[in-house]
Amino acid sequence: MTTMPVAALGGAAVGVGLVLLAPTLPTLLSALRSRLNLTGPAGLRIAAAAGAGTITWTLTSWPVAALLAALALWWLPRHLAPDRTVTAEADRIEAVAAWAEQLRDLISASAGLHQAIRASAGTAPAPIREDVCGLADDLTAGQDLDRALVEFAHRVDNETADLVVAALTMAVQRHAADLAALLGTLAEAARDRAAMLVRIQASRARTRTSVRIITATSLTMAASMAVLNGPFFAPLGSAGGQVVLALVGALWAAALGWLSRLAEPPHTERLLNTAEGTR
Repeated sequence: MTTMPVAALGGAAVGVGLVLLAPTLPTLLSALRSRLNLTGPAGLRIAAAAGAGTITWTLTSWPVAALLAALALWWLPRHLAPDRTVTAEADRIEAVAAWAEQLRDLISASAGLHQAIRASAGTAPAPIREDVCGLADDLTAGQDLDRALVEFAHRVDNETADLVVAALTMAVQRHAADLAALLGTLAEAARDRAAMLVRIQASRARTRTSVRIITATSLTMAASMAVLNGPFFAPLGSAGGQVVLALVGALWAAALGWLSRLAEPPHTERLLNTAEGTR
């Protein structure tokens, strides 16, 4: 009986909160949709995670199990799917190398740097063509070359683009006469780096396969025990059992996260980020 006033008070508080938030809900939902890009892959992952949590809650009435199911369906597909990040990064590095060679050839043909950048916009490699076109548009609009190059490097977002931008910036400031040779050297070094990334990805494929096997085995075992021996999990329905389930889920997530980090390629600090951080 004593719980009735508390429940009524809690319901009233929730109602008042909804009334106060109602005018701002459209704005909040619009901001959330644009922030998370709910119409793209992130939206599908959010819907799948919410569905998994709802189904688990319906079947078990365990809040921790519902939360773990939602987090698992949000996190696992991204980390267990085939890793295309390294391949995409290698393609962008190769594209920057090819663009550097285009600039080298245009500059060797007595074209200025501004003219060379504009001329290369239409024929730049596909992975960075949009970024090069943006750079050419910035220069056409009268933006300072140094600033436009820095913004281009941030859009491409890899170390090779930083090196090419640094070389172009120093050539403009110091009127370097051997810019074409420097661009050729950078292009060669970029291709070596792309080949190294591909080799690293091949060497780490075994670790990623191990992560998939361990994850699939653990999930299959837990699901089989829940279906074939349901009473084994009955103690988890208590408050103490939920705490234990939360600890087990946290340990399992930490172990899988550690294994996933072992399978990831090494990340190095970008040159421009380091330079801007020291200012």
